[in-house]
Amino acid sequence: MIPVPDPTDPRLDDLRDLNSSDRRPDLPGGKGLVIAEGNLVVPRLAASRFPVRCVAGFAHRLAELEDAAAADPAVAAGLDGVPRYEVTRETLARVAGFDMHRGLVAAADRVAEPTATEVLDGLAAEHPDNRVIAVLEGVGDHENIGALFRNVAGLGVGAVLLGAGCADPLYRRVVRVSMGHVLRVPFAHLPGKPTTWQRGLADLQDRGYRVVAMTPNTGNTLADAVRGADKVAIMVGAEGPGLTEHAMRAADVRAKIPMAPGTDSLNVATSAAIGFYAAQY
Repeated sequence: MIPVPDPTDPRLDDLRDLNSSDRRPDLPGGKGLVIAEGNLVVPRLAASRFPVRCVAGFAHRLAELEDAAAADPAVAAGLDGVPRYEVTRETLARVAGFDMHRGLVAAADRVAEPTATEVLDGLAAEHPDNRVIAVLEGVGDHENIGALFRNVAGLGVGAVLLGAGCADPLYRRVVRVSMGHVLRVPFAHLPGKPTTWQRGLADLQDRGYRVVAMTPNTGNTLADAVRGADKVAIMVGAEGPGLTEHAMRAADVRAKIPMAPGTDSLNVATSAAIGFYAAQY
């Protein structure tokens, strides 16, 4: 642990101005870093494919991180040679721009994102029994993206494919809300514009996936839509407008979650989680 009492110390620059709209270190057009916070998420960053640049935190949080590294060789490998800066709560607050009560934060480099083909090939090779993936369109809210990735990890979904209009999956809030699972779940963007990205769904269908478009505007129930399918791609759209007609036409089937009288839909992350469960179990 390297004590750093001065909040202006340049060694902390990767963690500076985390709430700034134009200076955040996780801006893809700027430093383009991955920022992880907390004693659960930072070890997941260390064990991920993203190379850690530095860690800063309170003394007891850094000690907890050392314990996590001692218990997990992947975490230890990811932290090998990485500087750990010991800071006070006041120092970290001045660096980050707000009171970071979690007391532990790390920065890592982004790496090249795989293609959708590479993600699907890797899933087939490494997890041939996995039968459910997620497809997102227009999900622009970072908290929804984070919640979706947390649901994906918890329900054993093998990968996430992002269509047009989705928020940056490596934005700091997404990493935090996903509890770091966005760092370990394979994901890729399907190329194309809002009216053309859906062509990538044909590759899923060629691989045996039944593409299920989640929408309240259909007579088909979710249970009927997934019944008998060997592999399922659950597709959800933006909060409010939902999937575009282009996306739904490219799907194999539309499906709704039966709702109680007086209601018509659920939050997109909740709806997706129900879809994942129905397809998985």
